[in-house]
Amino acid sequence: MDIKKPKAVIGTNSWGGAVAAKVFRGSSVDDQTLKDTIAAAKEKGLLIFDLAQVYGLGKAQKKIGAFGTEGIIISAKFTPQSKYTPEQVRKSLERDLAEFKRGYVDIYWLHRPVDTERNLAEMIELYHEEKIHYIGVSNFSLEECKQAKAFLDSAGVPLYGVQNHYSLLDRKWEEEGVLGWCHENDILYWGWAVLEEGLLTDPRIKKQASITKLMMNGKKEKLTLLYEQMEKVAKNHHIAIPQVAIAFCAAKGVVPICGCRKPYQVEQLHEAVNTMLTNQEMQLLEEEADRANVKIFK
Repeated sequence: MDIKKPKAVIGTNSWGGAVAAKVFRGSSVDDQTLKDTIAAAKEKGLLIFDLAQVYGLGKAQKKIGAFGTEGIIISAKFTPQSKYTPEQVRKSLERDLAEFKRGYVDIYWLHRPVDTERNLAEMIELYHEEKIHYIGVSNFSLEECKQAKAFLDSAGVPLYGVQNHYSLLDRKWEEEGVLGWCHENDILYWGWAVLEEGLLTDPRIKKQASITKLMMNGKKEKLTLLYEQMEKVAKNHHIAIPQVAIAFCAAKGVVPICGCRKPYQVEQLHEAVNTMLTNQEMQLLEEEADRANVKIFK
C-alpha cells in the first residue's frame, strides 16, 4: 500500500495485558488472536498500526515487536512533557526501536504542541539519519499546524500528517479549519476516537462492565434519534451501526484510526471505509449529531 494514501489505520491502545484490557474494555484477547488480527489486516491491505509507549499500559509496542513487524507500517509517537531536555526525542525513539526490534519507524508524531521547534529539530535529525521516515503532529490547532509546517519546510522536510480527534459527534477540527487546511496542503488528517470510545456503536448490544462503559453512562440516552438515523443508513448499505460512523469519517477525507483486537473488527473496518455514503445521508447524520450535542472529549 502507498503510505501516503491509507484508507484506515489499526489502533492498538487496547493491546495490553489481560487485567488492563478487562478494566478498560470489559474483555481481553490472547496473543494468538492479536496475531490473527495482524494477519487479517495484511490480507485487507490495512498495513499501518498506530502505537505509543503508553498503549496497553506499556505492553502494546512490546507485543507487536515480539510478534514481528515484517510487512507492516509502524506509526509511533513522542509525547513531550512540560520541561524540555536535550536529546529527549532521540532517547524516546531508541526505546521505541528496541521495543519494535527494528531500526526505524515509518511515521513519528509529535504528540503535543510543547516545545515544538526544539522537538521537531530533533525529529529532523533523526529523519536525516533514516530512523524516522515521515514526521507528523498530533493534537495541534490550526495555527500550531501552520507553524510546524513552516519549521519543517525550512529544513526541507515535508509534514506528513495531522493526527487529531474527529468523529460524527465531534467535528471541532473541521469547524476550526484544520481538516480543510490539511486537504489544501496535501497533508493527511488521521482521526482518533472515531467511535467515541464505543459510544457510536450499536446501543442494543450489551457490553461487559468496564471503565469505558461507566464513562458513557447517561450519554447514550441522548443519542436515540442519532442511532435511529445511523440504523437507517446502515440498512441502506448492508453494514452495521459503528461502520456508519467510520464511513462518515472516510467520506470527510479523514483517515480513521480504529482499535482492532479481533480479525472480524479488521474486516468491518475495511468494509466501512469502502462504503460510500450519499450527500443526503451525510447531511441527515450531521443534523442529528448536532441536535444531540454530546461530546466525550473537551
